[in-house]
Amino acid sequence: MTYLQLVNSVLARLRETAVSAVSDTSYSTLIGYFVNEAKRQVEDAWNWDCLRTEITVTTSSGTSTYTVTGSGLRHKNATINDTTNDATLTNVPLQWIKDQQQLSTVQNGPPCYYAWAGNDATDSKIELFPTPGGTYSLKVNLYVPQGDLSASADVLTIQPEAVIAGAYARALVERGEDQGLASSEAYGLFKGILADQIAIEASRQVENDVWVAC
Repeated sequence: MTYLQLVNSVLARLRETAVSAVSDTSYSTLIGYFVNEAKRQVEDAWNWDCLRTEITVTTSSGTSTYTVTGSGLRHKNATINDTTNDATLTNVPLQWIKDQQQLSTVQNGPPCYYAWAGNDATDSKIELFPTPGGTYSLKVNLYVPQGDLSASADVLTIQPEAVIAGAYARALVERGEDQGLASSEAYGLFKGILADQIAIEASRQVENDVWVAC
């Protein structure tokens, strides 16, 4: 669904007139904010298949810090594979890497460890150790939430049902119940829809069917 369709779906549930653009009225703009808030909540609730992303980082000799372009600031569940050397990098604390770099002779070679090292205000950065001694292709596999919807024609990546329900519940809280569904009931419906969507997606992932005692 587009951003505009999402906003109009919420407006219809509020018994409000549909708009031709999200920014048409101050109220439709407010509903747009609620849609994005609900979208972020739904995205954070599960590792949705549609948000799975693979980003390639190509190293250069002597450089240990890299921006993972396209990762954003809200990514999660990352793994990094060095396809040049057929190896998986291990995630370690950033301070551990700094200690190796600052308290011993700097090593150069294929990276074995990585840590998240801040961001450039748009995308996250990684710090590698050992410092790459050449050109290696690193595949960063992670879940990257979609950026906020802004244009009316922007298309939502995840399923829309929970997003609409979450935005509707927020709208009811903002203006108070008015002979319609109470906000607490609407939020309960939102949680039920979200739980159902997670259960459906979890059923497609075999790793969620096998539990091993630690």
